[in-house]
Amino acid sequence: MEASQCASPALERLSFNNTVLKKLPVDDSEEPGSRTVPATCFSRIRALQPLVRPTFVAVSQSALALLGLGVQDVLCDPLGPEYLSGSRLLPGSQPAAHCYSGHQFGLFAGQLGDGAVMYLGEVESHGRWEIQVKGAGVTPYSRDGDGRKVLRSSIREFLCSEAMAALEIPSTRAASLVTSDLYVSRDPLNSGQRVQERCSVVLRLAPSFIRFGSFEIFLGRDEFSGLQGPSAGRHDIRAQLLDYVIETFFPCIQQAHSNRKIRNMAFFREVMVRTAKLVAQWQCVGFCHGVLNTDNMSILGLTLDYGPFGFMDRFDPDFVCNASDKKGRYSYQNQPSMCRWNLTRLAEALGSELDVAKAGAVLDEFMPTYETFYLCIMRKKLGLVRKEEAEDRELISDLLHLMHNTGADYTNTFHLLSRVPWPEESDSERATVGPVVDLILEQCASIEELKVANEPTMENRELAMILSMAQTNPVMFGMVTDRPGVSQQLELMCRLKELLETDQDELKEKQRDDWIRWVIRYRRRLTRECDGTSDLSLIIKERLNVMNSTNPRVILRNYVAQNAIQAAEKGDFSEVNRVLKVLEKPYSDAFELEPLDGSNVTSEKEQKGREMTVGYDKKPPPWAQTICIT
Repeated sequence: MEASQCASPALERLSFNNTVLKKLPVDDSEEPGSRTVPATCFSRIRALQPLVRPTFVAVSQSALALLGLGVQDVLCDPLGPEYLSGSRLLPGSQPAAHCYSGHQFGLFAGQLGDGAVMYLGEVESHGRWEIQVKGAGVTPYSRDGDGRKVLRSSIREFLCSEAMAALEIPSTRAASLVTSDLYVSRDPLNSGQRVQERCSVVLRLAPSFIRFGSFEIFLGRDEFSGLQGPSAGRHDIRAQLLDYVIETFFPCIQQAHSNRKIRNMAFFREVMVRTAKLVAQWQCVGFCHGVLNTDNMSILGLTLDYGPFGFMDRFDPDFVCNASDKKGRYSYQNQPSMCRWNLTRLAEALGSELDVAKAGAVLDEFMPTYETFYLCIMRKKLGLVRKEEAEDRELISDLLHLMHNTGADYTNTFHLLSRVPWPEESDSERATVGPVVDLILEQCASIEELKVANEPTMENRELAMILSMAQTNPVMFGMVTDRPGVSQQLELMCRLKELLETDQDELKEKQRDDWIRWVIRYRRRLTRECDGTSDLSLIIKERLNVMNSTNPRVILRNYVAQNAIQAAEKGDFSEVNRVLKVLEKPYSDAFELEPLDGSNVTSEKEQKGREMTVGYDKKPPPWAQTICIT
């Protein structure tokens, strides 16, 4: 992507107010390097660390518009790549880094902070936007890191930020992606093999990047990790931070309550509700965050910090997108409970600012609140918009169980359900649903794929010992198999045994029968949407409109991102931009899986290269299973 030869002062006219630096304690120390920073919420960055020959990879038109900027305002500015990578100071910006702590994989980690992120300032334009650059160099919170991000991870964050926004899931935004000729050494697979990768920077936007961990800097010494927050015991600063957050981002709560404790409880409950809604939206679209530590949880209920995230391909409740999460703490099905766990840590961090008993009651509301949001969205995914029935929960649960057993692609299966014909009195049910069931079966896994997916991960010796226990010590066996991890392994083993005793044809026939039975149940539920008084054609149209605006055609699959990364690492940024365009319209059937410029004339070499990149709405190819994200 090249800037045309024109001049634009738009970037230099951004109006910064940088309120947070006026409202909260700021560390003005000029001491270089990483250090513990007490009694502060932000640290000023005194010196920029410019990239070498920065250049744009991609920009997001919709994200730039939030700042009152157009694409040409950025691309036509010869200093644009420098400004938007933190290599040159934007007029009015005041570089700083945010101090926060956090619980990481269940343990308190003490001081963390923006180790690779630089706050530039806040701009009022179509709302309030804090601007950050991620990957701009060392801060006081970099610990042993170099403060840099590479092209690979930056492309993933840039694309997923904008994909989530297009899916209408609350998220931080990514306005631009800049790469450079500055290189750093990385071990992308944690295999001991280091490679040189290009330093890159994402420009991120959000009303605020304050997170649960921002309030954990005030925690005293943790009994398990032995660490404490850098501002332990500074309840005066905690109150200052809490006042700033509520007054600035929750003004209705501030205005509605004169009593401090009641105000704070209303705030905590609102954070709970936003978090419950957010994770329900994640679950319904098959998104797994990967690192749901408290320092990655937005106080505003936004999806924050895109690292080893992943969208599910085949439905699997135990899906883990982060190869470093060996115990599956942040698996897909654990995300709601982990969010509740993180809210408990937030309540502890707020301490005396909350009423303990009432905070506990709010936490008890989390799972019912989440379930309400989840069922509401799931009904829309099935086009059940006129009535809510108690049996809907079972219908949804049985669908997911069937998807899991057949290895069905999560996104594509839901997208296909809108093709299930509306029931008519005269139709033969099996014959009528047969064609759509056949389409669904194309989205299901082969017997060999299911064998791999159901391979127990526990060592054979350990499994054999547990199985022998069933004969020698049934009481102990019962106690052991009550543990979730063990019962899961035994279920996998039983499923694998079934698969080994069948063949592909038998499997497909059984899968077809199972799907036909569920689709017939679904159609019977659809008939109850009509109360006999409404226009049936309007009900059918409403069902399709709701389903097609709730079930995306495209998501950011890992292999799609990987194709874009591989092209970009060779200097070709066109695939990043092509994927961005597709992700911006996730519910659209309008685009063709051909070049977005409409050209169909390609050389044999170009066509061969495109074969790996055009199927954005397809099941992943076999090689996608080898992608390792940490």
